[in-house]
Amino acid sequence: MYIALFVIMITFSILTDGLFMSSRNISNLLDSAGYIAVLAVGVMLVIVIRHIDLSIGFLAGFLGAISAILLLNGIPVYIVFPIVLILGIVAGSITGFLVAKVGIPAFVATLAGWLIYRGAILSVTERSGTINVDNDVFNAIGNGYIPSIMEIGGLHLLSLLVGLVGILLYIYSAISNRRNKMKYNFEVVSKQMFILQIAFVSTIIAYFTWLLAGYNGISWTVVIILLVVIVYHFVTTKTVIGRHIYAVGSNPEAAHLSGINVSKITFLVFGSMGMLSALSGILFTARLQAATTTAGTLFELDAIAAAFVGGVSAAGGVGKVTGAVIGAIVMATLTNGMNLMGVGIAPQYMIRGGVLALAVIFDVMTRRQKA
Repeated sequence: MYIALFVIMITFSILTDGLFMSSRNISNLLDSAGYIAVLAVGVMLVIVIRHIDLSIGFLAGFLGAISAILLLNGIPVYIVFPIVLILGIVAGSITGFLVAKVGIPAFVATLAGWLIYRGAILSVTERSGTINVDNDVFNAIGNGYIPSIMEIGGLHLLSLLVGLVGILLYIYSAISNRRNKMKYNFEVVSKQMFILQIAFVSTIIAYFTWLLAGYNGISWTVVIILLVVIVYHFVTTKTVIGRHIYAVGSNPEAAHLSGINVSKITFLVFGSMGMLSALSGILFTARLQAATTTAGTLFELDAIAAAFVGGVSAAGGVGKVTGAVIGAIVMATLTNGMNLMGVGIAPQYMIRGGVLALAVIFDVMTRRQKA
């Protein structure tokens, strides 16, 4: 996926005479992909355990509207955030209860949620249609940038330091993962290919950091995405809960027989999905600086597409947090690049659909070869 993203960006850069790779455009691209990337991380885990969640789009839009209403009534930002996130956890937990305990198929339960939250958005925004947010701190989440300690050659120093930390964390994670696989005699790529992979990804991170540092620096949206990736990557790869999630996705019956509480894992994953939906709604509302009646439309489909493009398997049990985020960036890149080229909206949908189909075909063919 890193190579695919690299090729797509180089192609659009050539076709737009370098406009696509400008600092301003890359910054806007990442900010516009933020709320979908957050949703993609959550829905990736839902798909891993062999379920689906169609309600996340309008849940995000509804909770974004709730955050705007709370701010409009004078509630401080530092209180609004936990309230909205808790509401998201509650909403996700209700879905998890219906799926895990009552036994309602996830498609049906979340479709019901889709309808309920769609009506809820219309209900809370029916008077004005749009709820404007004039809180500078809240709006900075979607439009602001981290402060610059100082500038070196016109580059934001703090942004450069954040990029350096990101590269070091990636290298450490890659080396640690390789050592663990070798410890248990799992198959790994050759040493030369591993070094090439690290160098390639590190170069991409460094280049994007340089681009962002040359504009306004790294945005708060990107910081939030990075925090979500770090936390969920740690949970899915370094904790017992993470191992149980993938075990349930690989074979729910075997996981149950081995002592894993499948209902509990399902409940936790949907609760987590609700929290990330709330965070996505906050990011979207902050970026628009308003809550609208159409907020959340097609968010769930964009997030599901990003998860599949990022490598999650439709059969369950396979998927990575980083892959989901890269998938969201790939889909945002396609949209952004085609907009710069003046491609019509109809061809855009068809091209994005084709990319999604190719991603799923690749997954199916890969599993057949392994079998």
